[in-house]
Amino acid sequence: MNLPSGYVPVSLDLYDEYRRYFERTLQPTADLTFTNLWGWAEYFGLRLSFREKLCWICQTRPGLRYWAPVGDWESADWAAQPEIRSGVELIRVPERLAGILSSVLGNRAEAFEDRGQWEYLYNRDELAELPGAKFHKKKTHVNGYHRRYGEDYRELGGASDDGIEHVLQLQEEWCKWRDCENSPSLQAENEAIFRVVGNWHRLPGLVGGALYVENRIGAFAVGEKVGDMMVVHFEKVQAELKGVYQAINQSFASRSALGVSLINREQDMDEPGLRQAKETYNPVGFLKKSRLVIAADAG
Repeated sequence: MNLPSGYVPVSLDLYDEYRRYFERTLQPTADLTFTNLWGWAEYFGLRLSFREKLCWICQTRPGLRYWAPVGDWESADWAAQPEIRSGVELIRVPERLAGILSSVLGNRAEAFEDRGQWEYLYNRDELAELPGAKFHKKKTHVNGYHRRYGEDYRELGGASDDGIEHVLQLQEEWCKWRDCENSPSLQAENEAIFRVVGNWHRLPGLVGGALYVENRIGAFAVGEKVGDMMVVHFEKVQAELKGVYQAINQSFASRSALGVSLINREQDMDEPGLRQAKETYNPVGFLKKSRLVIAADAG
């Protein structure tokens, strides 16, 4: 399958143009943010193609695959898109786009639920306050962390770049601990974090914070606001600190995820341990996504 003409590599100077399309997207997801595309651009070989109503996204590694496009889904001329042809599979397709394409293409479009790509949504106030019995264990861990190590939480991206440097240092240490060199997926994530955090001031809208213990970084979280939702792109900790996972989650929700009602903690990639961890925070919903396979036109 050949790539249609007009695709260009993802680059930082395309941020503003991409953002105009993204802001018209009916159901924006974490993996369609420019931050996510930029972070994973090298790993997936991502490219963009800007049209009148849509911006298409394709990955070229390890093979050619099309992601859901962003833009004005409702008024786009889908029949005129060269990507809409027999044998094409669209991935990471949000539920609302799957419905639109199924309506437009009829029996030509067959959707397959992709549970590992569903993004977890949480009530922001619940993650910030950890109320009631269903969050009792989480709150106990958070309180224990603060008793042991204090409550030194610092916002990222201020006048000083010290916090950014500390994040990259912790990420480097975390990767050594987890032996990223022998894990392609962890190494790819490591590179994505360095690409995003290392270009903090060139990616408008990034939000982040870090927990410190005796002036040494112990955890960080990085996200961005998307409408009424705060997407958490990355989160890493010094695992030897007891309760640190719960503490950075709660601190980010209460101190950095301001002005939103939902927190999006992204997908679990069908990893059982990750799925279980995400479910323990009591999600209030999901951004559901599918794979969409396009068949030949019967006419």
